[in-house]
Amino acid sequence: MSSILTLAILPLIGALLVAVLPNENVLRIKQAALGTTVLTALFGIFIATKFVSSDTTFQFTQKLEWIPSFSINFALGVDGLALVLILMSVVLVPIVLLAGWHESEGGRWSAKVFYILILVLETMMIGVFAATDLFLFYVIFEAMLIPVYFLIGGYGSGERAAAAVKFLIYSLFGGLLMLASIIGLYVISNNAGHATFDITELSQLHTVMSSSTQNLLFLGFFIAFAIKAPLWPLHTWLPDAAKAATPGTSVLLLGVLDKVGTFGMIRFCITIFPDASKTFTPVIIVLSVISIIYGAFLAIRARDLKRLIAYTSISHFGFITMGIFAMTTQGQSGATFYMFNHGFSTAALFIVGGWMISRRGSSTIADFGGLQRITPVMAWMFFIAGMSSLALPGLSSFVSEFLVLVGTYTRYPVAAVIATIGIVLAALYILIPVQKVLHGPTTAGNEDLPDLNLREKIAIAPVIAVIVAFGFYPSPLLNIINPTSAHVIHDAGFTDPAPTEIAGK
Repeated sequence: MSSILTLAILPLIGALLVAVLPNENVLRIKQAALGTTVLTALFGIFIATKFVSSDTTFQFTQKLEWIPSFSINFALGVDGLALVLILMSVVLVPIVLLAGWHESEGGRWSAKVFYILILVLETMMIGVFAATDLFLFYVIFEAMLIPVYFLIGGYGSGERAAAAVKFLIYSLFGGLLMLASIIGLYVISNNAGHATFDITELSQLHTVMSSSTQNLLFLGFFIAFAIKAPLWPLHTWLPDAAKAATPGTSVLLLGVLDKVGTFGMIRFCITIFPDASKTFTPVIIVLSVISIIYGAFLAIRARDLKRLIAYTSISHFGFITMGIFAMTTQGQSGATFYMFNHGFSTAALFIVGGWMISRRGSSTIADFGGLQRITPVMAWMFFIAGMSSLALPGLSSFVSEFLVLVGTYTRYPVAAVIATIGIVLAALYILIPVQKVLHGPTTAGNEDLPDLNLREKIAIAPVIAVIVAFGFYPSPLLNIINPTSAHVIHDAGFTDPAPTEIAGK
């Protein structure tokens, strides 16, 4: 059994352990779930230490026959791209459980169901990034909807049922389009003499596909991933889902699950359909720039804290998609690093924002004010999270945003210049809420709000540590990411633009 398969099974074993515990023993259920996710995170970090960054092939592979008659295998493996996103996932889950210690209370179902859903979802998050069989990827891609649907609809607040259904409908629609393209790929591979779902073998099929076929199949994948990401104009499900979900579920939704969309753009759209990627790149770059600017304006106008964070993510995913389709190694590396950094900056915002909302009993930004004097530790955590979201130099998100813009500028300078407006707007949509929430006169009702307790400080500490540490020293992750990014760009038939000589030099 490969180490990646072991890693994926660990949360599932934890879910079975939680399932046999008595419903009334809520504390033991929480401890078992938290212990499982901590063990999973530690094992994931251990695996990362064994990863050979210079090897661009899949490592820690596992391949078992699943449905032999259709050449479907249970195949797992990781490259630099998958490893970074798996690391992000397994580290965030125990943080989410510890930070949202009481999130399971008041739901439609018991705490046991809540933690089983989280643990099953963690197994799927590992599996979807590690799958090297396209059919296996699709099954997990669709199955992930089930725990998220019940987490939003069963443990959220407000219009949670409507938000859960909207999320499900959008995702299923995209999944059906991708399924049609998967079937098309299978037929083409069969006609080429070897029916397969292996993504390495599928990456060679573009040589036997006509441009029109490749374009149609590309669109089936891209639309599904653009919905998941989400990219404008397929983003409208996200603010409702983020508003209705618990803060912990929102962290996993925006911090991890949405990355499946941008991950898929690299793993499948560019790798399997390089010619179609080149054809649609100008359109996708335009959509990315619109997402950056449009998401920023929505965030500036937001009056609800949860919706604010969701709108900022639309803008951030615009940067990520732009970096991916800039088709440069810097853009690819920046986009992958951006996915990792966005996971932690969004986690910080949702976690601290969730604590603020639970204490105040409201998510309306205007209901906060003067928290710097009343809850100084929580205020500082919110401030650092906000600075990370606007990519302040010295924090990890700055490095990834800088790489995306530089990588884009070398090929699409106009798009990169327009996208920099998003940085200016980011200062507005972060600094204005920071001013309203942390400073000024203390809003009535905030006088006796408690500051962070020990459990909350322990939960947020590793998130802030990651944001700061990789801001000053990003090399450990970039050393893993860069070879894979260069490999993807090279295999897709792209080369980095040559440096422009300065006149007179």
